[in-house]
Parts: sequence; C-alpha cells; structure tokens
Amino acid sequence: MASTKHKKNIGKQRQTSTVSSSWKFPLDSHNYKILGIGAVVIAIGYALMSTGISDDPSQWNNPLAVTIAPILLAIGYCAIIPYGLLARKKNSEVLNTDSE
Repeated sequence: MASTKHKKNIGKQRQTSTVSSSWKFPLDSHNYKILGIGAVVIAIGYALMSTGISDDPSQWNNPLAVTIAPILLAIGYCAIIPYGLLARKKNSEVLNTDSE
C-alpha cells in the first residue's frame, strides 16, 4: 500500500490581484422606465381585449376589443419593448468611458 503525501503550503501565500472590470450592466433606469411603459401599454391592451367577451353570439363585440386592443398589443410588443431593450442614454459619462 502506497502512502499518499499531502503537500501543505505553509509559508506560501497566494498573490491575488483585483482587476477592475469596465463592464457595466447594459440596462439603466432610462431603459426600465421605457420597459415599464411598454408593460403598461400591453396590460391596457389585454384589459381592453377582455371587454369584448360576450356569451350572446348575436351581439357584436366591443369595438375597442376588436380594433384598439390588438393595435396596442402590437405597439407594446413590437415597438416599445424592443426600444426599451436597445435604447442608450446619450450623455457625457458614456462618451468619456468609451474613449478610455
């Protein structure tokens, strides 16, 4: 049977250096405001769509549910939410960090 030897690093310390990262989370408060507006528009679209539900098949549905609600949903999903994800705030801080 072979005995195993455990090496101990007595007296040796690891040298660790902290490297500052220049990466920042890409979304800031400006983006969250736009995304919040998009969520509100989508919620209004779904609320308007739910007003058109009728049990009587001879009754015509609410025009808001048939026309305005799908338009609001399309604007919310296809315009506001992508803009909120892709928008960048133009200010001097962003320009100064990019040049370094």
